Amino acid sequence: MSTPSAAEMRQILASRKIERVVVLGANGTMGYGSAALFTQAVPEVTFLARTKAKAEAGLAAAIKQVRSPTVATRSKTGSYDDDLASACAKADLIFEALTEDFDLKKDIFDKIEAARRDDSIVATVTSGLSINSLCEGRSDSFRKNFLGLHFFNPPNVIVGTELIAGNDTDPAVVDFVDAFSQIRLGREMVRTYDTPAFAGNRVGFKVMNECAQLAEEVGVLLADKLVGPYTGRAMTPLTTVDLVGWDIHRAIVDNVYANTSASTDEAYETNKLPDYMAKLIDKGVLGNKSGSGFFKKDGKKRLVLDPASGNYTPEEDIKLPDLRYIDQVAALHRDGRYEEGMQVFLNAEGEYAKKARGVIAGYIAYAFQRVGEVTETIDGIDRIMGMGFNAAPPSVLVDTIGAQGTVDMIAEAGLAIPSALADAAKTGEPKRFFHHRRINVGKFFVAE
Repeated sequence: MSTPSAAEMRQILASRKIERVVVLGANGTMGYGSAALFTQAVPEVTFLARTKAKAEAGLAAAIKQVRSPTVATRSKTGSYDDDLASACAKADLIFEALTEDFDLKKDIFDKIEAARRDDSIVATVTSGLSINSLCEGRSDSFRKNFLGLHFFNPPNVIVGTELIAGNDTDPAVVDFVDAFSQIRLGREMVRTYDTPAFAGNRVGFKVMNECAQLAEEVGVLLADKLVGPYTGRAMTPLTTVDLVGWDIHRAIVDNVYANTSASTDEAYETNKLPDYMAKLIDKGVLGNKSGSGFFKKDGKKRLVLDPASGNYTPEEDIKLPDLRYIDQVAALHRDGRYEEGMQVFLNAEGEYAKKARGVIAGYIAYAFQRVGEVTETIDGIDRIMGMGFNAAPPSVLVDTIGAQGTVDMIAEAGLAIPSALADAAKTGEPKRFFHHRRINVGKFFVAE
């Protein structure tokens, strides 16, 4: 899992060329967003979809999204039936961006394997399906050149990217894709192990699903308020689920829930999709893409879901409890007094402040407990949460709250204390967990 130095990266990048990229699923938001990104780095990108018309719609969306002339001038379009074989035969990199359906991906990989050159790289943008399972039973050439390259949406804005090797992936291919992604695509690369949902989604969607579970107890609006920007995130959790899509959220948490257990994941039950969400998904509720989710619009009014009934209530008609501590924290954040703000959060009285601390304590503890399982060090989880989810990395929260305060908060929540945090609270070392020369931690503490 060791990453080459900057000088080594430049040497690795010079070892081979990527001149033609094929993107499959180029009509989807991730597909056309990724294809647009590739046009900034290579001379030719082919957008492929079920039909040429869908691929052309993806190209039009990509041009609109990034407003760069290279998207139009360096792009071609085509369909799977008519153009996949010829495009893949010439491609240096084949990038699969189909929906999170294992069988669908398997079918497209059958077509890719029949057409590709032995030295072409095949990458999947899966958000958490097993890389080893996706290439199981395939040729040596396919498996050596296959890996996960998980962009976050929209990739032209969010630079955090996970790189996931399979058991048989050639280390030289991993190093090359890492170098290409950093130098040519401007990515913040995080190498993760091939575990369910990898690193970012494993930690990030656990928090969002926990908030969806909390919404059954306290209501949607209050749950989103309790884990709002003052806790170190650009967007509230349930609003994020609506943006991502309930179907995508379900695919990710279901994958984690099905492929872990209470004995391997101490927060196993927090990854269980709430029953009310499953029922509403079956009725077509998918978040923003369907026009309704936890929230929906009625003209200029925002309506809020009642999980028990499935009905919606105008936001202004919902009475929230006294949460003045949030305003106090936000005011301190606005002045850049982040440590003082988090101390107000730690000392806030009342059941709702305690519930909010429970979620944040769970986020920090869960991330530190995943070290060695999803990434080699906490740095990988920190960077993908910061640069993929635009949420305060767990180490940033520990540094801001203090090791002892963090340990006390985790204990208050009744959770196991990660050894790294227990040691830091006891010895005072390390003085800081988070070190990144390009990330200003103030960006994560957005005032309400």
